[in-house]
Amino acid sequence: MIGIIDFGSQYTQLIARRIRELSVFSKIYPYFVKKDELKDCDALILSGSPKSVLEENHPDMPTELWDINIPILGICYGMQLIAKHYGGEVLAGKAEFGKANLQILKKTSKLFAGVPDNVTVWMSHGDYVSKVPKDFELTAETSSVKIAAIESAELNRYGIQFHPEVHHSVCGMKVLENFLFSIANAKKDWNLKSFVDEEVANLKKEIGNEKVICGISGGVDSTVSALLVHKAIGNNLKCIFVDHGLLRTFEKEEVTEALKNLGLNLTILDRKDLFLSALKGISDPEEKRKIIGKLFIDVFSEEAKAFNATRLVQGTLYPDSIESSGGVSGIADKIKSHHNVGGLPANLNLKLIEPLKYLFKDEVRIIGKELGIENKLLYRQPFPGPGLAVRIIGEITEERLSILRHADLILREEIAKFDKDNKVWQGFAVLLPIRSVGVMGDRRTYSYVIALRMVESTDGMTATWYKASNEFLEVVSNRITNEVKGVNRVVYDITSKPPATIEWE
Repeated sequence: MIGIIDFGSQYTQLIARRIRELSVFSKIYPYFVKKDELKDCDALILSGSPKSVLEENHPDMPTELWDINIPILGICYGMQLIAKHYGGEVLAGKAEFGKANLQILKKTSKLFAGVPDNVTVWMSHGDYVSKVPKDFELTAETSSVKIAAIESAELNRYGIQFHPEVHHSVCGMKVLENFLFSIANAKKDWNLKSFVDEEVANLKKEIGNEKVICGISGGVDSTVSALLVHKAIGNNLKCIFVDHGLLRTFEKEEVTEALKNLGLNLTILDRKDLFLSALKGISDPEEKRKIIGKLFIDVFSEEAKAFNATRLVQGTLYPDSIESSGGVSGIADKIKSHHNVGGLPANLNLKLIEPLKYLFKDEVRIIGKELGIENKLLYRQPFPGPGLAVRIIGEITEERLSILRHADLILREEIAKFDKDNKVWQGFAVLLPIRSVGVMGDRRTYSYVIALRMVESTDGMTATWYKASNEFLEVVSNRITNEVKGVNRVVYDITSKPPATIEWE
């Protein structure tokens, strides 16, 4: 097993995800973990952090962990901690954000075996190591940072300034593989099938004869969560689909169709008036998310009371949790509240069941296939719980909902025609809170702007904007401006994640 020490990085769970990709079990621990809790670990990986090792009272491991006799790999902040602990020097400045060219200086390094001498990596740091610690070697550099990797084979300590867990690091998986198998001698003894068996057994033991409700959207996350619980407790599970008035065109019909053959006990509730009245006049994205989250809980609480349920199932994934909270150590930056995380009240009378809370979207799809879910539902594009509320920038009105629904439907129709290889991980339209001048039929118009967003991704933690063809963009733009009343301009978002998020709010 590999222990991952969390210092608050947004990518901590992504490190765990990559380790699992290599069929090795991993577990995340807070940086203040006790040594005894790590007795089953073959190696440790120190995560990045939003903090600085130059800050007073910066997060650090207990002294006893530094003396542990197993390999340690430090990533970004983790490397800076290693450098500082062993007598090196760390300074502020020389920040790097984004892609950088890494030059391997020590060709015999086990960590870089099989890695090209010059390779693209992903950097995200403000501080840098300015002096290599005694007994360490410099093993790699970039044009901006001369100390980009260090190691001490004698001490079994390795540090890299870049993020191998991010897909933009071309040979990142090779570096992790080298650390796991050439340095830590880890065993390939973990897979997602074992997760399903273990999770169903745990759920059966935890829930017993209690009744449970599940908020289900028709997306792969909530559907897989529901099926895992159903596999454990059968008809003691009641699934609830809430029409909150923020759905895409044909959403409710498609969901009903997708779920009807899965054997789930499904109830569909119409709560459009409740949600839309509560959102009237609200523009702040965080406030919108929290209102929606609270209303979901209110509705679920009513249904739970009627069903005599004591527990609530949610399809929360790890990206939802880490963007909404502070991660395992409680110090990660909050990016945004997810309706099923940030909107939960402190006095929730239902015990939460979140079977997927440590998994990513691609892992969930693998589990869904294991559970027999058809590809149409498995690869259904992600749709956020708050629905179109987070794709209308500013206040939500019936007019804006109508405009966005129509534009979004056109985009989805054209994606279905053009994207035969299913490369678009997520594609949607966003209604901007601005109007622009246009000319339509020789007349001046002053109408809304639609932004198109399409990305490629595997786990939702990172994403690259989709390189749509000019032909595709022209077709979509022409259809939207011709068919959607109130829109005279279409723009295309070409920002990756990071620095942006996938959704706009």
